[in-house]
Amino acid sequence: MTYLDYQATTPLAPEALEAMLPWLRDQHANPHSPHAPGRKAKAAVEVARAAVAAAFGGGGQVAFTSGATEALNWAIQGTSGPIVTLATEHAAVLDTVAAMVAQGRSVTVLPVGADGLVDLEAARAAIVPGTGLVAAMLVNNEIGVIQPIAALAELAHAAGALFLCDAVQGYGRVSIPSPCDLVAVSAHKIYGPKGIGALWVRDGVRLAPLLYGGGQEALGRSGTLSPALCAGFGAAARLMFEMRDTDAATVEALWRSATERLSGWHLNGALDRRYHGNLNIRRDGLDVARLMSDLRDVAFSAGSACASGSGRSSHVLRAIGLSDGAARTSIRIGFGRYTRVSELVDAIGRIVAAADGQRIAA
Repeated sequence: MTYLDYQATTPLAPEALEAMLPWLRDQHANPHSPHAPGRKAKAAVEVARAAVAAAFGGGGQVAFTSGATEALNWAIQGTSGPIVTLATEHAAVLDTVAAMVAQGRSVTVLPVGADGLVDLEAARAAIVPGTGLVAAMLVNNEIGVIQPIAALAELAHAAGALFLCDAVQGYGRVSIPSPCDLVAVSAHKIYGPKGIGALWVRDGVRLAPLLYGGGQEALGRSGTLSPALCAGFGAAARLMFEMRDTDAATVEALWRSATERLSGWHLNGALDRRYHGNLNIRRDGLDVARLMSDLRDVAFSAGSACASGSGRSSHVLRAIGLSDGAARTSIRIGFGRYTRVSELVDAIGRIVAAADGQRIAA
């Protein structure tokens, strides 16, 4: 199997697995217990917390969560006032703000251009005094475009609002702009385990609780932490930053090898302002379901994993102006640290050949 779905999840780094094993095998204490084994578990959690927090340059607090979905929900539901966000956000943001509308909270969803980027003038007109929260994704999970986060955060602060950055796809790959007030990240997108994420909160920012029942974790988050998951997240975060330059060079080489073999395909989203580990492309008339059936030993995507069972075409692709039909002719190829150039080139060749075969058959 050739795995090319790194936006859905990344392979678990061996170093992260090794960090987890002692806590899964024989160190079972609750990190919130006051006895010696509990304190040892808590120490492991705090080492992991420091590793995850290193990306934020000091200051603020990192609270571990069950994943980025919880972190985003907490950041949105824990604040107050009108919300401004983008049409291409993850469902964890868009569905949560829709729920806030049902509770009487005002929400403005800004459109994006054909390149997937927000118009800053439109954002300036929408982010006015009285706005409570502005939320935007650093690197889009479907098309890989990089939003002007620093500029959006400055607009938010000028209006007296907080700024929330969904950095799930960018953490460790793209610098997180310093003006952010809240940042959501996830372990399994940086070669760590599934089931754990984190919310970084700037000093002085207060959030209402999302979960009730003990307030054991930083910032009052309730629930017992898993030392194993925390240790895996911390190890993955340390490795991500140690290998940042190497990983970036690997991704650039993979990007070049892939794009030079895709003549006749259209890139979805901006060419320049994007993370090159995400290749979202379309080809007129392509039957994506048939393509995936023909290439069962190549794991790529027809959209985000969280929406794969909905039957709807991608809301992100529709937001950049594609028709429903055009959106359904798109595929997403994701690669990273453990992808070999040879396997990517082979997979791209097979994808192109299968797509060509559809045209011949037609």
